[in-house]
Amino acid sequence: MRDLLILMVILASLAATLRYPFAGVLTWAWFTLMTPNQLGFGVFGLPLNLIIAATTIGSIVINGELKRFRLDGVTVALVLFAFWLTISQSFSLAGDVSAEYYDRFIKTLLFALIAVQLTATRLRAHALLWMLVIGIGFFGFKGGLFTLATLGQHRVQGLVDTVLEDNNHLGIAMATTLPLIIYLREQAARPVIRHALAGLFVLTLIAILGTHSRGAFVSMVVFGGFYWLYSRHKVAIFAALCVVMVPAIAFMPSKWTERMSTIRTAGEDESFMGRVTVWKVNWRFAEQNPITGAGLRVPYEDDLVRQVAPELVDKRIAAAAHSIYFEILGGTGFVGLFLFLSVLGAALLTAMITAHRGAGSKPNEATWNGRFAHYAQVSLATFCVGGMSVSMEMWDGYWMLIALIAAAARAPAGAVTPTPTPGPRVDAKNWRATARGRYRPASRTA
Repeated sequence: MRDLLILMVILASLAATLRYPFAGVLTWAWFTLMTPNQLGFGVFGLPLNLIIAATTIGSIVINGELKRFRLDGVTVALVLFAFWLTISQSFSLAGDVSAEYYDRFIKTLLFALIAVQLTATRLRAHALLWMLVIGIGFFGFKGGLFTLATLGQHRVQGLVDTVLEDNNHLGIAMATTLPLIIYLREQAARPVIRHALAGLFVLTLIAILGTHSRGAFVSMVVFGGFYWLYSRHKVAIFAALCVVMVPAIAFMPSKWTERMSTIRTAGEDESFMGRVTVWKVNWRFAEQNPITGAGLRVPYEDDLVRQVAPELVDKRIAAAAHSIYFEILGGTGFVGLFLFLSVLGAALLTAMITAHRGAGSKPNEATWNGRFAHYAQVSLATFCVGGMSVSMEMWDGYWMLIALIAAAARAPAGAVTPTPTPGPRVDAKNWRATARGRYRPASRTA
């Protein structure tokens, strides 16, 4: 039954995509963030993501969207980084190993480029942002309830066979969405939506604690610090965070507290030192291949590691670098790392400029672009810090955020929160005529 439902939704989305290419962007985002085919056994393994991408690109060509393509700092950085990934793959030390990850990474960057070009209005930006928040908020909602139900005794995990299956990855992804939840709550006109987003925010905080991930906990602290630093109501924000976090941390079991306490003694922690060893391995690969690197995920191969760092092979606890920066460094070299940092830097700089231009002397005078950029830079900074401890350089979520930052910078500005306008007063005696559009009430003078 789930298989049939997923296929029906996909088919309906593809039909809409043929007329409206942006519908394909939303479907693509939903599919990459939540991977619904993992829940439908009959459609598991089908190349649905490829079909969605091909339909979206075909619709872009058919509907003449290519002529609207415009360059900006973020787009140029994305194109250059994608180009360098191709160069790196061409000189990979194990092309058969890196080909799978190159294909996946290129598709992610292609999605980001398409999203920048098609997200041309506030409505579209909010639609894509809602997709991002719902996609990750689903795990925050479920994980928060799970943590409460189990009294924090068990770890919150993501969906099996996805990039967010790992508790560390999921925790950092949820921490990245926290500022975006606050932004959507600020923009919501209906109280019920604001209350729902406030509840989702609290449950996501609890779910992050429930992952038992030290990296996610640090990311959450970074979010709180940036949010407090950029807020105009520092006392109120500090008080609110204390009201939520102090009871939540006190609620967690002793084993969680003991695990978090090892953050202060990371130099003595075997897991952390194992990661440092893998960082050294990737550095060695970059030293010997400074221009193009070894190829994506090639430093995972023991045979090749023995050639560049034989003394470190047996010291590794895991093959993964557990760092977006060292993954890029070992895979694409110093040039690739520079271009990757250029993308992040361009996005952060764009967000800062947009936030400054859209800021008003009062909150209700700011533009939606400015308010979004304000929260987006906190979100991206949170991910950049959390990314130091996880291999999430290919995660679609933060590339989607980067695309939204670039799109918001070029989209038309408007009021920060839509002001609801009261509808016309209906004369009870003429309600039928009003419903049919033929009744016009007499104008009133002041």
